[in-house]
Amino acid sequence: MRTQLNHEKSPSRTSGKTMFSAILLTVLIPFLILYGNWLLVDFFRDTSLNPIFLTLIAVVWGSIGFFAIYAGLNWMISSYPERLKKTIQPWVFVGPALLLLIWLLLAPAIRTLWLSFHDPQGEVLVGLENYITIFTDRSMLLSIINTLLWVLFGATSCVVLGLLVAILADRSSFERTAKAIIFMPIAISFVGAGVIWKFIYAYRPPGEEQIGLLNAIVQFFGGEPQAWTTLFQPWNTFFLIIILIWMQTGFAMVLFSAAIKGVPEEIMEAARIDGASEVRIFFSIIIPYIKNTIIAVTTTIVIFTLKIFDIVMVMTGGKYGTEVIATKFYKEYFLYHNTGTGSALAILLLIAVIPVILMNVFSVKKEEGF
Repeated sequence: MRTQLNHEKSPSRTSGKTMFSAILLTVLIPFLILYGNWLLVDFFRDTSLNPIFLTLIAVVWGSIGFFAIYAGLNWMISSYPERLKKTIQPWVFVGPALLLLIWLLLAPAIRTLWLSFHDPQGEVLVGLENYITIFTDRSMLLSIINTLLWVLFGATSCVVLGLLVAILADRSSFERTAKAIIFMPIAISFVGAGVIWKFIYAYRPPGEEQIGLLNAIVQFFGGEPQAWTTLFQPWNTFFLIIILIWMQTGFAMVLFSAAIKGVPEEIMEAARIDGASEVRIFFSIIIPYIKNTIIAVTTTIVIFTLKIFDIVMVMTGGKYGTEVIATKFYKEYFLYHNTGTGSALAILLLIAVIPVILMNVFSVKKEEGF
């Protein structure tokens, strides 16, 4: 009888030992891997190896290191009971990415929120004073208004023109050429685009030869050259918005064109047979059919626009009434060392972006993307 009881207990003892070993490995393996990587970082930091050789080692080490982390964690989970393994194993692969997101996105956002309630030095708690300053200071308000203008006119124009070009180009015999020309600006960085358009808007005093393309054209037709980005306030902001439209219309056009090609031709042919005009087909069939693509493109461009920084900094540096939230944040935080107001502006920008992202997520959910 005792022998039978001992035999009955032994499996549970064995499973208990196995579980204890698995838990020990869960703690030990990640620690050893991280400790080993830390020792290598310490070694490379103090080494005097050739930079090219050091870069090659870092690439190889990074690849092997990431593989070792995932392989080690996966091997560790394999010793778990089957039910527990099915629950934990997906987190092994998602976990490192989540940790990076927490470290690089969530933690800085929380710290920025905390600093937004403090004085310029980030030491004394001042409550909502920085947020009150944002909505009462004239220069701050101007940056918010300008950002809204960028979103309202810039993002809207990109979407509308992108959709219009997509429809017209699909019916043209020069479709590929037209799309290639319109899409090309997106390959240029925002800084590069700013430099290009700085030459287009360039202004020389009267009597001197105009090197700016726009002023050269104006002068050719007998007009008076103008300092487009400095004198025409607040219209100079619209001259900068044109650069965004030039760059992002091609992005919208490509996505809309792909979506339009997915509209069943049979439906449009049936509508034509019933006497529907092309305009009616466009608004009653094409637009509803590509509605989710329109939402996705719009939200993407709106996010780009809310964070606009490079074009304004390259073209005007935020002067002449062209300041936007991103440039104002940069100056407050990094140039004036006003961490409180700078952090408050960053949080304002984050709050403005979140609803746009959520709208995009809900749109994807309706399409059963998740």
